[in-house]
Amino acid sequence: MADGLASETSLRAQALRLLLLPDTQDKAQAVRALKVQDWPLDTGTQLSEPLGVPGRPPRPQLVQPSALAKRAVGTPQGRASLIHALTHIEANAINLALDIVWRFPNMPEAFYRDWWQVAVEEALHFQLLEAHLRSLGHAYGDFPAHDGLWDMAAKTQDDLLARLALVPRTLEARGLDVTPAIRNKLVSVGDQAAAAILDVILRDEIGHVATGNYWYAALCAQRGLDPVLTYTQLAQRYTAPVLKGPFNLSARRAAGFTEAELTALCGTPQAA
Repeated sequence: MADGLASETSLRAQALRLLLLPDTQDKAQAVRALKVQDWPLDTGTQLSEPLGVPGRPPRPQLVQPSALAKRAVGTPQGRASLIHALTHIEANAINLALDIVWRFPNMPEAFYRDWWQVAVEEALHFQLLEAHLRSLGHAYGDFPAHDGLWDMAAKTQDDLLARLALVPRTLEARGLDVTPAIRNKLVSVGDQAAAAILDVILRDEIGHVATGNYWYAALCAQRGLDPVLTYTQLAQRYTAPVLKGPFNLSARRAAGFTEAELTALCGTPQAA
């Protein structure tokens, strides 16, 4: 089908409409409320990108990662800052899932349904963390944040294979490695409520990374590409961050990383 501006007649067009919403609370609520079965997918239309992608609130202030102050989690301000950083990650994750639904046409219907489900779960994560942040006397936007997740999405906006390789399978997969340690820090300062939220997030994120792995492998197979070599090439081409251990190998295996991929990641064969 011809290029066109998004109407409100398909799920993919709805994804773009919601992506443009500036208020993240409104966006999360709308994503969770939308009934997928009410909308045809319209997999073949190349939707035109309007101005304002993604919609953002006026706060938080976005800065370089090096400009973010490090605060001890044992202080009230430090704990709130950490919860805020996690909340911001989930706000970005909603945008990433909505963006992959609307931006890339001509994929199987299951692709769009999979990523919509990811958007729904990311919206829940945002709501849980934002509510906990409010219980600490702060609101989303009270602390500065960085934009690394969306920066990579912008760099890969014309290449679905790169998007799958470098966002869910690299940046979001990093959450599988670091979440257990963050959870333990929160438990150590008595924040059991935050730890319980991170348990939900880690469980769901294994599924989200698995979705990225599934569709990355499917595209590589379709194009006759070696997944490990192709990943290395894409990471170099798009200047992806070099991941450093320790890695949560059990979570990565559960998310569908192959032993060959884990060997390439760690540089040595991995024990069971």
